[in-house]
Amino acid sequence: MNAEISKLVDHRLDRANESIREADLLLEAGYANAGVNRLFYACFYAVSALLLTKGHSSPKHSGVRALFHQKIVKPGLVEVAMGHLYDRLFDSRQKSDYVDLVKFDLADVKPWVAEVKAFVGKIEGLITVERQA
Repeated sequence: MNAEISKLVDHRLDRANESIREADLLLEAGYANAGVNRLFYACFYAVSALLLTKGHSSPKHSGVRALFHQKIVKPGLVEVAMGHLYDRLFDSRQKSDYVDLVKFDLADVKPWVAEVKAFVGKIEGLITVERQA
């Protein structure tokens, strides 16, 4: 991996972790829909970083999602449950941002933070392995 890609990977991992901190703040303040947005983006940035280490990228969210399933989930690099989490967050973010009258419940969303932290941690571990290869 060249230095430019490595720098971009680091940036996206920083954004992933920043998005988790933002989600924590938003959820503590009572903003469930905004929290859903930030939780999705935490996963999106992490997945985008991992895909870059493998020479893949997409300008579209749906493309990143498809590449994640094709290049990471299907080959067994992560558990299928992680693919389901990404899909749930993808769909929830779409609803929270674009569908009128959708209001997520804080009690439902707050547990997602731990799931997202574990997700991002797993992705960071895969990136570390990829960089050592």
